[in-house]
Amino acid sequence: MFAPLMKGHKGLARVGASQWSVCEADPHFVFKLGPWPARYIAIEVISSGPELEPHLYIDTGHGFRPEQVLPLPPARHGVYAFGTGRIRGFRRVRFDPCEDYPGPEAEPDSFTLNIRAARSLASLRRQLGAAADHLHLLELDELAKAPPPPRQLPPEEHFQAVLNLAEAGLADMAPHDEGQPAPLLSFVVPLRDTPPAFLDALLNSLRSQRAGNWELVLCDDASSNRATLARLERMEGQPRIQVLRTPHNLGIAGATNLGLAAARGDWVGLIDHDDALAPLALDYLNDTIRRHPEAQFIYTDETITDARLKPIGYFFKPAYDPVLLSGVNYVNHLSLYRRQRLQALGGLSAGFDGSQDYELLLRYLSELPRHAIIHLPYPAYLWRRHRASYSATFTATAVGHARRALAAHYASNGVAAPVGPALVPDLHRVEFSPDRRQWPCVSIVIPNRDSPALIARLLTDLYERTDYADFEVIVVDNGSTDARTLSLYETMRGQHRNFRTVITPEPFNFSRQVNRGMREANGQAILLLNNDIEVIAADWLKEMVSCLDYPETGIVGARLLYPSGRLQHAGVIVGLGGLAGHWYANAAQDSSGPMNRLKVRQTLSAVTGACMLISRQCYAQVGEFDETAFAIAYNDIDYCLRAAAVGQRTVWTPFATLTHHESATRGSDETKANKERFQREREALRQKYHTDTFEDPAYSPWYSRHLAAPREILPPILPLSRSWATPPPVSGEADTSPPSRGRPGMIVTGHHSRKARPPA
Repeated sequence: MFAPLMKGHKGLARVGASQWSVCEADPHFVFKLGPWPARYIAIEVISSGPELEPHLYIDTGHGFRPEQVLPLPPARHGVYAFGTGRIRGFRRVRFDPCEDYPGPEAEPDSFTLNIRAARSLASLRRQLGAAADHLHLLELDELAKAPPPPRQLPPEEHFQAVLNLAEAGLADMAPHDEGQPAPLLSFVVPLRDTPPAFLDALLNSLRSQRAGNWELVLCDDASSNRATLARLERMEGQPRIQVLRTPHNLGIAGATNLGLAAARGDWVGLIDHDDALAPLALDYLNDTIRRHPEAQFIYTDETITDARLKPIGYFFKPAYDPVLLSGVNYVNHLSLYRRQRLQALGGLSAGFDGSQDYELLLRYLSELPRHAIIHLPYPAYLWRRHRASYSATFTATAVGHARRALAAHYASNGVAAPVGPALVPDLHRVEFSPDRRQWPCVSIVIPNRDSPALIARLLTDLYERTDYADFEVIVVDNGSTDARTLSLYETMRGQHRNFRTVITPEPFNFSRQVNRGMREANGQAILLLNNDIEVIAADWLKEMVSCLDYPETGIVGARLLYPSGRLQHAGVIVGLGGLAGHWYANAAQDSSGPMNRLKVRQTLSAVTGACMLISRQCYAQVGEFDETAFAIAYNDIDYCLRAAAVGQRTVWTPFATLTHHESATRGSDETKANKERFQREREALRQKYHTDTFEDPAYSPWYSRHLAAPREILPPILPLSRSWATPPPVSGEADTSPPSRGRPGMIVTGHHSRKARPPA
């Protein structure tokens, strides 16, 4: 019987007839399935060293993709068999035998690999002989159902499709009250020596709008360019246009404030002199104002263009997040301010050139309720990226002014907050009370059973490699029998007064274990920590506790890395994969994300329970983890969404980074009972939160919900305006709508979930 034809391998060296060793990063084999009659294929792998953690990818015509990968049960001797006959387009298999290259200093991993094929499962078992005892029969049908990747439209074509959606969406707008005309929108533009072509493009973008409730206030800051002056003279006196002039250069803030004083609209928008508005921008701004009479601030997405206003990309944004704003000014452009509030605040402040809009946002948005800050996810602003703007030309000065604005905004008792660089030098990290003499007590709750090496390493990291003085450790054990573990507990109790154990022999139930620990906790905050976490930098816990200083924050999560250094957890997007997924899972550690979001703190809908800090107030309001519906999986997602429903924010920080040896102590999830339990808990999450239609405010509706890394898509209709004020939908009754299946290979959250690596 013929076997699949090996088409290539990477990161591996042959050391015998069927023996291999790992010699480079990303080791894998690729096999091509031929037309022979074999209906079952088995891959046998036998490690000469540690247990292997293999993964299997299939190619159904679109290459090897992270949506079509199956994590396989770890084993030193494993046989992984699958059928080939029912999957349309199934042509290739990629087999990754182990995690990664251990490095040149380590002893190379070696293993034996055998491939067998047969027409029937019975015949395959006979071929395997005694090796059939190690057989894992894989179900690949679900992987095959992953949708093909959406066609990536060229930027201009995609933008035109967006405009088509916008045109179609006009019919669904809120009805206009003829007795209440749309409010006047004043667009204020400071300028100096602006090329006439830029002024014409801006004016034309306003004149081409269907809605006519606008005025343009041009504030000329002592231009000397004759062409600019001549163009302004021709525009002066035209309907809806005011041209203001300064006798000498006032700077951006001074010129803008001159325009604000002259503006007559109920709302004011600030536009750069070399930018423009997208078609139908005013229609959608007017509709947002009608839908949200409580709004005090509205901001839109942006289309990035070249010098000729040709679309080359987008800034797709989350709903308003003050935590993200503390690290990067992701809000501008386009923003609408209530004119009265803006004038009462005195407009823009002098001395913040290059970041004057950032400083204004921090003041204007301060103390506004969440529901008054509205995000319109329509790319209504055309931003010329090819330009010599102040902030682009004088980046260091702009960054310094931004940090001075943040320092004043987050001042405590009149003392400015220190602000330094984020994980990229031009973004920001606010330090909360860095000199405080007393940190709150943190109760660290660690579920464990046996695993002496893991728990010993973690306890050593906590007591010797963590720079935090006031904490207690509570190990919640569900029945260790290993003498080394029990001896370790005894030793730790003798050495540390702040260490204790709660031992209750019972089947593993993550929610029940952490609940036992939280009941025992005395700290002002409770940290849930998996036993397979490894500390990288000593200040990780101080960083997590500091993030509780953000207003309304009840939960904080950390950045977790796989041992290979790739991202394991950068926060959870609810609805990803139809359930909930770690975005950017398995991406490179230096991945930035949209608008560099992976480099700064931000609000997310959920974080993993593998490393989750919960404030005492949040615990009092939300209560305990759900031991019945979410015993093992999705309990962390459920807890974060319940916290959001009572107004408690969940913050993720990249400045607390740890290694997570995910699922290192869990047995196989492939047993019938575990599969059934996982399916029940998955369905419970879907029904309770309608995850198949959940629109996560931390995520853009313009991004695919089926990939770990965001990819631009065209939704069926134009997304609605939104705020972060609306609590997540919770259903107490069974949902009778057809279930939406999470896409295979999507990294579903939960402390137990295994990884799925994107292929190289």
